[in-house]
Amino acid sequence: MKVGPKYKICRRLGSDVFGQCQTQKFQLAKSKKQGAQRTFRKSRTEYGIQLLEKQKVRYSYYINEKQLSNYVKKARNQKETTPTQSLFASLESRLDNVVFRSGFANTRAFARQIVSHGHIHVNGRKVTVPSYKLKVGDVVSIRPESKESHIFAGIGEKTKDVATPTWFSYDKKKGEVAIKGTPAQEGAQDETLDLATVIEFYSRV
Repeated sequence: MKVGPKYKICRRLGSDVFGQCQTQKFQLAKSKKQGAQRTFRKSRTEYGIQLLEKQKVRYSYYINEKQLSNYVKKARNQKETTPTQSLFASLESRLDNVVFRSGFANTRAFARQIVSHGHIHVNGRKVTVPSYKLKVGDVVSIRPESKESHIFAGIGEKTKDVATPTWFSYDKKKGEVAIKGTPAQEGAQDETLDLATVIEFYSRV
């Protein structure tokens, strides 16, 4: 997925979209820019708010328009659960997201790269598709041949304080992630994302 200038995107969508925009350097630069300019903000329409939320989800999970549209379509057709819960589960169950959540990568963009380059195993087999949907019982691990790579140097130390979601467990000694349940929206780490508004956006386009 191609992304434009990240600082500009963060100024438009919020600093929580990319990790680079949560730094003190970015916040200082943003404050200076706002202080140097007079800005006249138009009140956003309902459509504008929905579009903004949709873009936040896209960039936060590092997915393209078609992927998000397909996730929403599937979520709206689900009968067993609510559309927002279904959409959340689809986004969180992605392999690249679990690699990010586990601490194997410090951003989803890097997690996507790690998976694409064949560094990750699922149930002992190499998977190179970042959007691969994980299910209960799956085990995610670093490919044995990749453990000596500089990419994973000191991975045990880096991940020791990572707060992982309750729906998977991380065995720090083995360096393995075990999927225990379905991702639940309640108490999620990305509470700033309004998935209900995103679903409303796609219902009108």
